[in-house]
Amino acid sequence: MFLPRRRSTALVLACCIAFFLWYFNTIEPTVRPFAPSLGSQEPLGQPPLPSEAIPAPKPPPQTPIQNHGATEPLPPSQPAPPTGSKPKAHHSEHYPVKSLVPLPKGASAKISKIQHAFSAETQDEQAEREERLAAVKKSFVHSWQGYKKHAWKQDELVPIHGGYATTFGGWGATLVDSLDSLWMMGLTDDFEDAVKAVDEMDFSVPKMEDLNVFETTIRYLGGFLGAYDLSDAQYPILLDKAKEVGEFLYGAFDTPNRMPVTRWKWEESKKGAKQEAHPNALIAEVGSLTLEFTRLAQLTDGVKFYDAIQRITDVLDENQNRTVLPGLWPVIMDAQHGQFADVGFTLGGMADSTYEYLPKQHMLLGGLTQQYKKMYEATLAPIMKHIFFRPMTPDNADILVSSGVRVNGNAEVIVPDFEGQHLGCFTGGMIGIGAKIFDRPDDLKTARRLVDGCIWVYNHTQTGIMPEIFNMVPCKNQDCKWDEGRWLKFVGTKTRRIEGIPEGLSDEEKGRWVAREDRIPQGFSSIKDRRYILRPEAIESIFIFYRMTGEKKYQDAAWRMFTAIENYTRTDIANAAIDDVTAETPGKDDRMESFWLAETLKYFYAIFADPEVLNLDKYVLNTEAHPFKRPISP
Repeated sequence: MFLPRRRSTALVLACCIAFFLWYFNTIEPTVRPFAPSLGSQEPLGQPPLPSEAIPAPKPPPQTPIQNHGATEPLPPSQPAPPTGSKPKAHHSEHYPVKSLVPLPKGASAKISKIQHAFSAETQDEQAEREERLAAVKKSFVHSWQGYKKHAWKQDELVPIHGGYATTFGGWGATLVDSLDSLWMMGLTDDFEDAVKAVDEMDFSVPKMEDLNVFETTIRYLGGFLGAYDLSDAQYPILLDKAKEVGEFLYGAFDTPNRMPVTRWKWEESKKGAKQEAHPNALIAEVGSLTLEFTRLAQLTDGVKFYDAIQRITDVLDENQNRTVLPGLWPVIMDAQHGQFADVGFTLGGMADSTYEYLPKQHMLLGGLTQQYKKMYEATLAPIMKHIFFRPMTPDNADILVSSGVRVNGNAEVIVPDFEGQHLGCFTGGMIGIGAKIFDRPDDLKTARRLVDGCIWVYNHTQTGIMPEIFNMVPCKNQDCKWDEGRWLKFVGTKTRRIEGIPEGLSDEEKGRWVAREDRIPQGFSSIKDRRYILRPEAIESIFIFYRMTGEKKYQDAAWRMFTAIENYTRTDIANAAIDDVTAETPGKDDRMESFWLAETLKYFYAIFADPEVLNLDKYVLNTEAHPFKRPISP
């Protein structure tokens, strides 16, 4: 604060005192950022007593859950929650919507079934399946108890040293993300303990300055809605909290073109500052809000929530054939101006769920609009031609891997990267669902090859676990017979290693040396990111494909994957990411993202559970594996 020199000292002192009184009464408390090693050791509120795996006295009878929030009328099929305190409102909007896009209503159109008609299993098959199911549940309980003991009501558990990390708003991401998993696994006491903790969450005040709107939507909003639907609306507070989160996030859409601010400075917005969408936004963070906001609108008659995401869909629709690779959207979009000039395309990280949500939104809307079907089918030709590729493998496996491309020179040159990602493994499930609901039987073969490709990668590392990012050698022709010399040349010429390679080696000799020193298995040309961070995408697609075909070999593949993951990631407290899937004894990273309990273990559990658990003809799963009830199809 600057004052002219001629002002008196007394005036200066008075102004300073006034400023400091104002300042210390208005600032938010400081939150220590996430430390990737030890995390926070600050004292936590006492978690409830464990309900399974550790002997404990039964908790006393619960006090009634206090309900907060929703005041809009619900459809007749849903019980209306009691009214309570309302979430704290933002300022009045700078760019209000004059006419809301209506939510499609009416009798659902006929949509073909996804799930296989399962026959009765033998006693031996049932015994094996239930033994595997119990092992997955035991792993879940181990991690959940670690979270309750060391990080209760915090975002993430630090699974080696204990403590917690604040990564997604600070409200308790793991707790909310795990709600429907707890219910699905029959951990009712733990579920109700978590529901009571939910009552204390204040979603008007995050503990972080910048909020990732996408992550908040899929984990918190999706978590509440999924638990509400899966528990058959028995806990109205879950819908109340979903509405509270939705009302808060709706402020991110208050921009001139109604595109959301994806990395949102919520406090500035709350104080009345005008905002604009980012000119360099990730397409996944803009295009992957549809399911959650649509389901919220369906359950509350909050049409504005559907309007918010439908405006995004219309922008994607209008520009789908105007990009440099028509049919696909680039990784980066100019959300501020609704433009798509970037030249990088993938179905992997930063783009994935925008594509995933197209067939799923069609199901959630009961097929009452053909827009999402049209958009999905428009992606398929460029995806099949440019994104999916068959790699050359030592066993001549007929598999596919999802990769990415860059487009140079006004689409005259398309350069593939032949790079696979663990994130990209969701594509097998997506293509399989699309094949079923849109009656495209030939696409089911593509889905199988994608799922088999992810299983192949798991099977061919030292640990039996897929790395984050890797490259493979593309086939030259349809026969695609193994050629060791060609593989070695790829390894030798594509390596990023710049030190230690002996001089004077041919490309093949160089490749052999790099493959040995860098532990690159046959079939891979490089492994760019050797970590496994407890990701779910491979088991997600395997679960979906098993439910579509009933083929037991996919349960067996899931079991191999689970036992490998459990063997290498388990800690005394929970489970942790590992740093190198190619090492005999990989190191552990002190991180357990909430999707380990929300997705990965949920899919491992569901593939061994009764087919009615997460029945894909009754639920559509968001990208965090939260189940939303589908309209009943005739």
